[in-house]
Amino acid sequence: MAIEFMGYKPLENDYKFWLVVNPATWLIPTLIAVALTAILIHVVAFGLEDQGWHAPVVAEEAAAPAAAE
Repeated sequence: MAIEFMGYKPLENDYKFWLVVNPATWLIPTLIAVALTAILIHVVAFGLEDQGWHAPVVAEEAAAPAAAE
């Protein structure tokens, strides 16, 4: 099965990508960058007004400890 797209043969040329992007070298730094990006997004999202840490307390949650006593 010969695959060709606009003169490009992926089965014959795709290995060249791994010559430039060596997973042994770049996998861990890439995972660290993705993890830091995810942490940053969550910190910003939780820091928004009326969200996350600043979310208003729902009346049911505030009354629940008093009802348990």
